[in-house]
Amino acid sequence: MHTSAENIQVLYEDNHLLIVNKRPGDIVQGDKTGDLPLSEVAKEYIGKKYNKPGAVYLGVVHRLDRPTSGILVFARTSKALARLNKQFAERETEKIYWALVKNTPPKTEDRLVHYLLRNPKQNKSYAHEKEVPNSKRAALSYRIFKVLKSYTALEIVLETGRHHQIRSQLSAIGSPIKGDLKYGFDRSNPDGSIHLHARKLTFAHPVTKEIISIVANPPKDVLWNELQ
Repeated sequence: MHTSAENIQVLYEDNHLLIVNKRPGDIVQGDKTGDLPLSEVAKEYIGKKYNKPGAVYLGVVHRLDRPTSGILVFARTSKALARLNKQFAERETEKIYWALVKNTPPKTEDRLVHYLLRNPKQNKSYAHEKEVPNSKRAALSYRIFKVLKSYTALEIVLETGRHHQIRSQLSAIGSPIKGDLKYGFDRSNPDGSIHLHARKLTFAHPVTKEIISIVANPPKDVLWNELQ
C-alpha cells in the first residue's frame, strides 16, 4: 500500500520540521519511474492540514532507498533545510537501523570499515577492504540483538552515509539483508521491500537547538513483529 496524504505516518511535526515513517516502496523524490514521491505526498498533507493555498515548501534533508522503511526528515523552511543539511553532512546526527540478515555475522558485535565504489549504471555499490580509486570510506557498527529461527536481527549505528552502505557492507561480510536480491539474498520479498529499517534518529532541532530523538516502528510483518 503506497502512502497518501490521508495515511502518511507522521512521527513529529512543528513549523520547521515534518518527520515521517516511510513505508517500503515509497520513493523519497521523483525519479524516472514517474511514481508519486513521498515529498509530494507530504506537501499535500501539509497543504490540507493547514489550509495552505498555493505551493507548499518542503525540503528533502536526506533519503532512504526505495525498498527500505523508517524515519525520514523533511524541512518546512529553507532555514531549517540549510541547518539540517549541515548537521547531516557533518555527521552530527545519530542514525540507528535495524536489519534482518541471513547467515549470522561472525562476531556478536563489530565495526565494519570498507571502501565503497559506486556503479551508477547498476545502481549498486561494491565494498572493498582497501581503498581503490574513486572509492569512499564507509563505517558502521553493528550488534546482534535477536536471533530468530532463520534470520538474525542486527542493530546498526551508521557512521557515514554512503550509497547503499549498510546493504553492501553486510553483504561483504556474508550476511545479506532479507529480500535484498541486489546484494546477494537468494529471493526478493513479495512486496519488493528489504528488511532494513531506519529505527532511530537523534539530532539537534534546527531552530530551538533542543535534542530530538525519534523512534519509528518497522512495518507490520511476521518477522518484524518478533522484534517488538
